[in-house]
Amino acid sequence: MKRRKVLFVCTGNTCRSPMAEYLFRREIKRRKIKFVDSASAGIFAAAGSAINEKSAACLSARGIDFSKFLPRQLKHRMIENSFLVVCMTKEQKDLLGGTGNVCCVHDLTGFDVPDPYGGSMQQYEHTAKLLEATAEAIVRKYFADEAQPSQTTQKKKGEDRL
Repeated sequence: MKRRKVLFVCTGNTCRSPMAEYLFRREIKRRKIKFVDSASAGIFAAAGSAINEKSAACLSARGIDFSKFLPRQLKHRMIENSFLVVCMTKEQKDLLGGTGNVCCVHDLTGFDVPDPYGGSMQQYEHTAKLLEATAEAIVRKYFADEAQPSQTTQKKKGEDRL
């Protein structure tokens, strides 16, 4: 089976899209979904930049290793080679043309993911929670037939039986 890549896109590839990449990767691993991977890129990524320290703290708090992460500039071939391209906002989706395999978080969840850059740790944590919900929404919409139930779903089903 051909490997399918989900590409997350934000402005600089230092805050939202790196968190989305690694949180989605954790979700597909947890659900034992095979032949799916994630990546991220920035529309205006700066050469030599690094993941934002608050984004890094959010991932570290969840036990996620992001040590090999390097921000990347979005290139057209990345879009072409991806199964799905997920922009953080409708504006970013529009900038990329918003057709074919390009969507935005709002299309999947009903909300955009605002840029936390320069914000408090609480704002970054809120962003991480939005991106966790996004990862679950992507799995439900595109990979449900391949996924084992998440721990969250299993807990909710168990609570319904009480």
